[in-house]
Amino acid sequence: MFAGYDFDVIERSLPYLFREGMVFTLTLTALAMAGGIFFGTLLAMMRLSSVRVVSALAGGYVNLMRSLPLVLVIFWFFFLVPYLYGAVRGEGRPIAIGAFYSALITFTMFEAAYYCEIMRAGIQSIARGQVWSAYALGLNYWQTMGFIVLPQAFRNMLPVLLTQTIILFQDTSLVYVISATDFLGAAAKIANRDYRLVEMYTFVAVVYFIVSYGLSALVKTFQDRIAIIR
Repeated sequence: MFAGYDFDVIERSLPYLFREGMVFTLTLTALAMAGGIFFGTLLAMMRLSSVRVVSALAGGYVNLMRSLPLVLVIFWFFFLVPYLYGAVRGEGRPIAIGAFYSALITFTMFEAAYYCEIMRAGIQSIARGQVWSAYALGLNYWQTMGFIVLPQAFRNMLPVLLTQTIILFQDTSLVYVISATDFLGAAAKIANRDYRLVEMYTFVAVVYFIVSYGLSALVKTFQDRIAIIR
């Protein structure tokens, strides 16, 4: 079955794959997760706002992002952001910001729509009586959200947030289409250089499976512990 399979090309490529490719992938995942949760939480609060205009704007943004293919959004931001950046700086021409920052903006804004819906469910899971009690104690809206609602919402939704982050980790491989050197992109360069496509793409699939399955098992364990605490 493995006749002609060159394991040596994988061994030779390990330093480059993990030092360049995996570091890029993990850095992008971590930063996009942090930014996505931050903006997603703000969007969730906007969607739950009693001001219809604010709620409609947030809802429109979430529905738009969730209705578009991610690869299309990646291309869109990759070509649009340099023009916007140039306009902000008054240059009158597009300014290159690099594949990494373009991908970071893309995934942050795209994932914010998904994190928004997760956090909205978490906020709505908190009993309204706690909110009224906080108001009765003299807390304002932001204090109530910051001290009472959001901490509980994060705890309730943490397994789902982590699951979405695993999906984000897998989706970062799509930056390959803008020639970014993520883990898949690094493997593709080696595969095309050495004409060992089967070996490199098989190895990438195995690594993604191990990381994703391992993280999913950790999320399941964490979810069971939260259930015991409840």
